[in-house]
Amino acid sequence: MNAIIQDILAQVATPETKEYVRNLLLEICAIDTTPYADINRMRDAETAVFDILERELDTVGFTGTRKERRPVNPAIANHPAYSQLHFTKTDECPEGLSAEEVYAERSNLLFFVPGKDGYEGTDGVGVNAHIDVVKPFIPPRDAGEVLYGRGTCDDKGAIVAMIAALRILAKAVDKADVQLVRNLVNMFVIEEETGGNGSLSLALDRELRQLYGSLMVLECTGNDVHPANRGAVWYKADLACPGANLFELSAYVIEQFEQEGRAIKAESRHALFPQRPVQTCHGMMGHYGEHPSRICGEVAFDIELGDTPNQKTTDCITDCIESALAEYIAVYGDKTQAIDQTTGKPKVDHHYDLTAADGGFRCAVHGSTGHMGSILENDGAITKMAAFTRALVRSRSRIEALLGNTMSLALADERASDSLVLEGGQGFVPTHPIEEVMSRVANAAQRGAENYLRLMGCAADAATVTVTYEKLHNAAFDGDPDSSAMRAALAAAKEAGTREEQEIMGWTVSCDARLFAGEYPDLPMVTSGAGLLQYAHGDEEQILLDDLVASVGFLAVYILKQAGTA
Repeated sequence: MNAIIQDILAQVATPETKEYVRNLLLEICAIDTTPYADINRMRDAETAVFDILERELDTVGFTGTRKERRPVNPAIANHPAYSQLHFTKTDECPEGLSAEEVYAERSNLLFFVPGKDGYEGTDGVGVNAHIDVVKPFIPPRDAGEVLYGRGTCDDKGAIVAMIAALRILAKAVDKADVQLVRNLVNMFVIEEETGGNGSLSLALDRELRQLYGSLMVLECTGNDVHPANRGAVWYKADLACPGANLFELSAYVIEQFEQEGRAIKAESRHALFPQRPVQTCHGMMGHYGEHPSRICGEVAFDIELGDTPNQKTTDCITDCIESALAEYIAVYGDKTQAIDQTTGKPKVDHHYDLTAADGGFRCAVHGSTGHMGSILENDGAITKMAAFTRALVRSRSRIEALLGNTMSLALADERASDSLVLEGGQGFVPTHPIEEVMSRVANAAQRGAENYLRLMGCAADAATVTVTYEKLHNAAFDGDPDSSAMRAALAAAKEAGTREEQEIMGWTVSCDARLFAGEYPDLPMVTSGAGLLQYAHGDEEQILLDDLVASVGFLAVYILKQAGTA
């Protein structure tokens, strides 16, 4: 086997492999696989990607392979892990589409490689990656050693690594005149980013389960290997209260979300998660933001005064915001002092712009975007704005006395409505059942609304706060760090030089791995892959080409070790 490994690594090191990876990634990243209410558009994009992948899979040199576009089973709608089809809701169809409508003629792509003498059995080697991406779509850009664009690291880079690894492994095995003992099951799935329904369909497929005995899910782990994932729920908080200022109320809901998240983190001691990846992310407020788990980087609110403010009023408002900013920085850090590795500039150029507007001010609040798993490295504009809002509410009486008029705060450019919707995510580790986290987040929202109403002298129970989890709701899991798959992955990483010796830990975010782990608790699971989480979902999503190529070598060696040869 050592000779085969050396052949694999020699192939990986060639310029041809690097160019193959580059070109294929650019090709599939040019196809917009973000979610749309127009299911035909999604289906067409998925078909276009699968057509390309099948073209490349036809060049994989194993004998007896077969491809299958296996339909997504709409019966997944009956499973607790099913994610509601929120992206199909429109003004014309507010209830959204059914599973039968959404998954008609849509599929996952499977690629089967038989083992020795055509063997296929329950000890086969499974590998999984997803072709869908989050909004907004960003076309790919080739910058030489770095490729930019939506999906480069999450998760189309992994798709390319799978195919390149299979091509190289087939050549190496053929050259050595041996066969893989165990069969391979390669899963190219849809709808990971919207909650995981593509992989859920495969996880519940008992026929397919007879063909694999371990599973590696490829994600942007920085080429580390993980036996566990933290969990996450994406909340939707619908706020309503007749006569109340819902924007102001939302600032107190966000405050309680943050405090509850910190409490959960404090309770989260776990051997596989010493880093305590318990993140609280606010991705969307009203018309601002694109995704619950994408940190909102820009938001604005209006300070409505009814007249041009005098200097004392202006100074007081400015001082309140500056005081709130100092408190915010004390908790979350000052990202104007943190340098972005991509641009060489501060993560945030400046925290806010306060500009005169008709009858008051507009305050544009700036942050930095990215995956919720990178919240500590980035800056949440919604959280920051909520801090500013609470400071102004606390000092309302003083501001109004200086002004000689009333002050009201409002989300900028938000159309009039009797409700305000917040969306975001809460991470957690296996110390907390998902049901407990959901309950605590919902209670926090209610508590925040009550706090605001008491402050305003209103009945504390006047607000209607509805918290739902129709989108992603991932349980955390802690797999065996000494499973056969983990041992093979660690050995492959050492051979390929993709991982330094370090403590084995769970991954700091969640992915489709938890669906298989939840359905089959004894299934050896590994999460690995090229790309850095800090770039996923961000405006500068990117992958270092050398890291992706190194992942090809790691994956080929891992499959070789797991499958064995004869």
